[in-house]
Amino acid sequence: MRRNSRARLGVSLLLVAGALGLGAAPSTAADAPVAPIPSAIPAPSAYALDAAVERQLGAAAAGTYLDAKTGNLVVTVTTDRAEEQARATGATVRRVARSAAQLDAAMETLEAEAKITGTSWGVDPRTNRVAVEADSSVSARDMARLEAVAERLDGAVDIKRVPGVFHREVLGGGAIYGGGSRCSAAFNVTKGGARYFVTAGHCTNISANWSASSGGSVVGVREGTSFPTNDYGIVRYTNGSSPAGTVDLYNGSTQDISSAANAVVGQAIRKSGSTTKVTAGTVTAVNVTVNYGDGPVYNMVRTTACSAGGDSGGAHFAGSVALGIHSGSSGCSGTAGSAIHQPVTEALSAYGVTVY
Repeated sequence: MRRNSRARLGVSLLLVAGALGLGAAPSTAADAPVAPIPSAIPAPSAYALDAAVERQLGAAAAGTYLDAKTGNLVVTVTTDRAEEQARATGATVRRVARSAAQLDAAMETLEAEAKITGTSWGVDPRTNRVAVEADSSVSARDMARLEAVAERLDGAVDIKRVPGVFHREVLGGGAIYGGGSRCSAAFNVTKGGARYFVTAGHCTNISANWSASSGGSVVGVREGTSFPTNDYGIVRYTNGSSPAGTVDLYNGSTQDISSAANAVVGQAIRKSGSTTKVTAGTVTAVNVTVNYGDGPVYNMVRTTACSAGGDSGGAHFAGSVALGIHSGSSGCSGTAGSAIHQPVTEALSAYGVTVY
């Protein structure tokens, strides 16, 4: 069931995959650290198998995830026919109670009856449920409303309180600048020989022109932006740069990015951002709706990576595979976070560009 850096720019300019700043302070949490969720390191073949399952089974599969112990892709199904099709792909198969249609129906009910600022929900195929998170801004009255809606959904919804407040990760200062704010690229991309970078749409909404320093000369011009509903945008380099397709690892080295894929629940990911630098986590849900204060975004991915104000627009990746564009979170407790990313494949398709 799927969603319905240091990048060298030449001798004078360094574009760091990282963060947006729009002037608000990040939320923080003082709760005790939460035990990390086990994650699996995906083999390159796992992404291809996941795509094959989606292509061949579509809504007949209730979701896919990586088994934390074996690293195998697991396909959840509800019918004999779907089980037969899934086994034919070479994936491990698990029978579950709820179909993709039932999980979608539960999310549609939440959308219609419980669209509360400070909440998010998405499918966790490991539990075969819709995983709902409610941040600290959700009032007792709204929590009661959310719980009442969930109670009618016959066990299909699991609700968890999380510390902090869901917001686009924001902070003033460094990296690349536009409209008096800062942001960093997620990934460098190309089309027809031209070079661009993709970043968060709530970054590109605020300015058409982007510079490498505050008040510096323009190095790129916005060519597209989408937020809310989505959270991606694209900027074309206009200063003659030919940047490398790498992500900053903040240890003096970089990670080359050579392909893009959709993240799989249960897999390990890393996030590179200019505030929290490189953090690691596990993908916990897909098809995620996040109800930010300035509008919802849909079809996102939830992870446990830590992030903070200033990380918007950063890169979510696994090895050389680009996965997502950092959007926001409710903060970080110990080493456990709730970083949300926009699937990068959607942005690449929207703009007809590729990573390299």
